[in-house]
Amino acid sequence: MSTAIKFENISKQYRLGVVSTQTLSHDLNRWWKMNIRGKEDPYLKIGEVNDRAHKGESEYVWALKDINFEVQQGDVLGIIGKNGAGKSTLLKILSKVTAPTTGTIKAAGRIASLLEVGTGFHPEMTGRENIYMNGAIMGMTKAEITRRFDEIVDFSGVERYIDTPAKRYSSGMTVRLGFAIAAHLEPEILVVDEVLAVGDAEFQKKAIGKMQDVSKGEGRTVLFVSHNMGSMQTLCTNGILLKNGSIAFSGVIDDTVNYYLSNQKVHGNYICSKVKNTPICVNSVVLKDINGIEKNNFLHTEKFLIYTSLKINEIISETYLLITFLDKYKNKVFSAEKKIDNNINKTLEINSNFLTRGVYSIEVVIYKPGVMQYDYLDDVCSFEITDAGSHFSHLETYDYGCVFGSYQWID
Repeated sequence: MSTAIKFENISKQYRLGVVSTQTLSHDLNRWWKMNIRGKEDPYLKIGEVNDRAHKGESEYVWALKDINFEVQQGDVLGIIGKNGAGKSTLLKILSKVTAPTTGTIKAAGRIASLLEVGTGFHPEMTGRENIYMNGAIMGMTKAEITRRFDEIVDFSGVERYIDTPAKRYSSGMTVRLGFAIAAHLEPEILVVDEVLAVGDAEFQKKAIGKMQDVSKGEGRTVLFVSHNMGSMQTLCTNGILLKNGSIAFSGVIDDTVNYYLSNQKVHGNYICSKVKNTPICVNSVVLKDINGIEKNNFLHTEKFLIYTSLKINEIISETYLLITFLDKYKNKVFSAEKKIDNNINKTLEINSNFLTRGVYSIEVVIYKPGVMQYDYLDDVCSFEITDAGSHFSHLETYDYGCVFGSYQWID
């Protein structure tokens, strides 16, 4: 099987907050060393790893550092890692949105990318015009695009709006059409970032099925980024785990997912560290036991509390706070919703006896149904449930799911 993509010593360095070095002497020094003396960029020798959770001492950070791997034709590679690990930067370099600081990428064939909502769309152009424009950018003729046009529109489900300017599309409609274009215009390499999470469950299932057809049936290569480990294991054959811009693990997808999950730290609370320009947002989320003591480990038989503190700059009618529990694979397990009023503090009491042992986290959303999402916290406040006293507690290593159900044996 031939190699579809080869990453050789790929690194990407940024200087925080500025373009170029922002210093004339630094710019001249860089130009002199690189263009006159033919040496490497002198500022590549400095810089820190990209750990977004801690303040560093250097203004230079490595978003990616010494990335080397190959993807074979027809493989589906899952790229896993926490927010800020370098996943999107890697895909942007492959898609030529940005250039690497060092290293080269060799790719065999056309690349179609869906990196964020609206990738490659012109907001003033209609859906129809955007299909033809994207196809032309990929090097396809008008006749080739026309041959696939009806199939693209049918898959996207936006036929009624195909002659409407893209700026009037919702984010879900944009993702639907964007994915349909990327998947159907016959690229040899399909690159999909975690934007599919914007679509509804039906479309996510449809998109994953299409990517399976593209890889297995048509022999094309797919690079897929997602926080949903279930989707990763369903779709992908191999995986790489990125941590602070470097490859921490690579192998078959099940091994990669298990390594990632086994090394996740249970971190307990969320405190907002930045100013959010929105009428309503989340200030903090804190987990406590029934006695008000902060904890991130609870017994299966124990009740616990989720304290959510909001910042309300403007009262918006009919807005809701939604808290969703995620299992270790980031599948949604359970949700609780509360209408927001003038009270900035909300407390949710949970009886954890419906949860089996394992590590969980929560997703927090503030939204007005069908109108606007004001704040979104993805995969925060991880906590662990210890099985003590359930009828499965003797099965120390067996995975018996993430929730208990009510049942009885008839005979």
